Amino acid sequence: QVQLEESGGGLVQAGGSLRLSCAASGRTGSRYAMGWFRQAPGKERQQIAGIGWNDYDSWYSDSVKGRFTISRDNYKNAVYLQMNSLKPDDTAVYYCAAHSSSRTVLVGRQLYDYWGPGTQVIVSS
Repeated sequence: QVQLEESGGGLVQAGGSLRLSCAASGRTGSRYAMGWFRQAPGKERQQIAGIGWNDYDSWYSDSVKGRFTISRDNYKNAVYLQMNSLKPDDTAVYYCAAHSSSRTVLVGRQLYDYWGPGTQVIVSS
């Protein structure tokens, strides 16, 4: 079993930056694929970034490409999301997710096995 916990959310002005962290604990290895999702009020949860075993094996949704960067530290069992040039439309609860065995990046919420409780990000105008 793997437990995930996000941190780093908060209130930021448009154009600002935030760095989200996701710490994994429990029975976890260093090769699992990780992803970041977000869910705005009244909308479905959608994936915005994913990463495989290596940092270069990554994926981004069109809405965040060029502004967000996903990275990982396998030694620390952590994944990060650097968010720059934030917009009010980025306001959402952000979740990290993990797969227990895949080494390659995964795109699609049905592919992930474990989820964190989420952290709120609010971007003001």
